[in-house]
Amino acid sequence: MYTNIFLTKYFFTAMAMVALLFVGTFFIPKLFIVAQIVFIIVLCITCIDAFVLFNNKVKIDVIRNCPKALSLSDNNSIELTIINQSPIELHITAFENLPEQLQLHNFSFQHLFKRSETKKFNYLIKPNERGLYLFQATYLFVSSKLNFVERRIIIHHSQSVACYPSVLQMKKAELLSKQRFQTFEGSKKQNRVGASYEFEQTKNYVSGDDYRHLNWKATSKLNRLMMNQYEDEKSQQVYFLIDKSRNMLMPFNGLSLMDYSINATLALANVVLKKQDKVGLITFSNLIHTKLKSERKANQLHKINEVLYNEKETELEADYELLYHTIRNYIHGRSMLFLFTNFESSYALQRVLPILRSINKLHLLVVVFFENTEISDFANQTATNLQTIYDTTIATTMLDEKRQVLKVLHQYGIQAIITKPEDLNIVSINKYLQLKLQRSL
Repeated sequence: MYTNIFLTKYFFTAMAMVALLFVGTFFIPKLFIVAQIVFIIVLCITCIDAFVLFNNKVKIDVIRNCPKALSLSDNNSIELTIINQSPIELHITAFENLPEQLQLHNFSFQHLFKRSETKKFNYLIKPNERGLYLFQATYLFVSSKLNFVERRIIIHHSQSVACYPSVLQMKKAELLSKQRFQTFEGSKKQNRVGASYEFEQTKNYVSGDDYRHLNWKATSKLNRLMMNQYEDEKSQQVYFLIDKSRNMLMPFNGLSLMDYSINATLALANVVLKKQDKVGLITFSNLIHTKLKSERKANQLHKINEVLYNEKETELEADYELLYHTIRNYIHGRSMLFLFTNFESSYALQRVLPILRSINKLHLLVVVFFENTEISDFANQTATNLQTIYDTTIATTMLDEKRQVLKVLHQYGIQAIITKPEDLNIVSINKYLQLKLQRSL
């Protein structure tokens, strides 16, 4: 009980006045009686205030409503309901013990509650890490109208909420994709490379048909040439390859490049499934960490979300040779591959370029890497002295390196896009819709 009693500033102000009265008795002895009376009054008020606050009739309830899952890098609304079940008016200051990942302290609300009043408080949190967030106790500091004493009440109602890749951004991307699935400026439909192998029917041979599709059994039975007719494959395979190596650890606005890639993967996977295509996933660094076969089942998006929730960055180099052999053995049939990675220099690209070219021969490879927005800010600043001239020159050189990487990839026939981290969702979705419209597989 005693650890939950706190004296307020009003108590100390009153005691300071009492002390001044006692000091004044050295000059005016008659003040001694007045000082004693005031001192006794202050003590009585303090005791009465403590008795009122620690009465059994003082009851306060707190209810915290959290979403079923938090959305990474988005504002998530939390509702805190405080119910004053006491028969008296109370001033309550509430402190939330927020999860340690948020690094938010002194997060409080205060309100003058009338008797039997209920008040709802809403606040926003923006998680920048995936994982389990533990909301712990709520601390209430309660005072009455006398306001000489505060009582601390601890409401233990711990809640664990998982933070998943951004579902809100996924839903926004889905709405945007419905608006953008139309003919892009300068684009046209193209025939796919290779043949299609979805059987449709058997038909009579017509001059010009491909002899490779002759159905010899039907021909021998009917004594005339019969052909197998195939229809165009409607369900393409789309795989997301997420680089988890150290070059994806770079943070922008609180999120690493890998987190941006994970959010974009979830958003793009939802769009791909809505377009009746199959979705698969591979994550890699020096090892292959996750392999998820491409499917178009109802629970495929949930599987991807669960896998991405548990992914962690590594501090090792990516093994692209291992990635190539995995793709060759694991992915059957020509597919669209979105590779989320990052190249800071032409040298970094040259080391893996032969492997990327080999992958691109087997599949349609789309390399997605990132613009360094902080370097762009340096390059765009106005040079006012020698130091800023130096910084601007270096920044411009590094930006030119990025453009050179993009140029080299295009030169070897590899689809590539460079984007700001915050624009990754819309840029990658636009690229997918454009390729699907052109039927580039």
